[in-house]
Amino acid sequence: MGEFVRVEIEDGVATIRLDRPKMNALNAQMQRELIEAARQVSEDAEAGAVVLYGGEKVFAAGADIKEMAPMSYAEMSGAPSRLLQDFTRELAAIPKPVIAAITGYALGGGLEVALTADFRVAGEGAKVGQPEIQLGIIPGAGGTQRLSRLVGPSRAKDLIFSGRHVEAAEALAMGLVDRVVPDADVYTAAKEWAATFAGGPAIALRAAKQAVDRGLEADLDTGLEIERAQFAALFATDDQANGMKSFMEEGPGKAKFTGR
Repeated sequence: MGEFVRVEIEDGVATIRLDRPKMNALNAQMQRELIEAARQVSEDAEAGAVVLYGGEKVFAAGADIKEMAPMSYAEMSGAPSRLLQDFTRELAAIPKPVIAAITGYALGGGLEVALTADFRVAGEGAKVGQPEIQLGIIPGAGGTQRLSRLVGPSRAKDLIFSGRHVEAAEALAMGLVDRVVPDADVYTAAKEWAATFAGGPAIALRAAKQAVDRGLEADLDTGLEIERAQFAALFATDDQANGMKSFMEEGPGKAKFTGR
């Protein structure tokens, strides 16, 4: 457990909790702690699904500008910019379903954290955006790439070029978030959604996530080959054998999976 990031596991759902008062500004220490948290939930068999959560008031208002402002090009082009990529890459690589529970602001680096998740639940009062252009820079923790893949290049450019804040309803309409709920219900809704995956076939869920994510980075033929290889490999698992046996004997939806 880090100073600003902690992991809690309950009923098969791991929560990665961002907790750096008062706006969860993502300084270098917090980024490193997020790497460790991502690795922890990736390896822990008790965690079948994951929720990223910043608390009741704010998800994360962005990177720590006070920490970055004094840096020169030579300094930023080294370890700091690589860390920005590394911590979001590690979150995106969690081989389990991940849901971001967005309350308040998810701006800049905060939105980039949310973009690493498979799904995003936002409160009605949430505001998201990539305001880095207002600082004379661009997103550096994956925003130009993950945002454009999620909502398309035109909408991504609108948000990145303008730096504007997007309210929850518009974010839902453009596909930037997947569900909007009352602010007080964000964490509960995300955790309940994550729980629907927690008892599922862990190896198949991992394969599905890898097939989709890796396939998006390739041409169609390569993506289909990735899918074929992942599909065939699952026939070496107990979950496949148990799942198909249960289907034939009891009908759909009754299989018990062991993650083997």
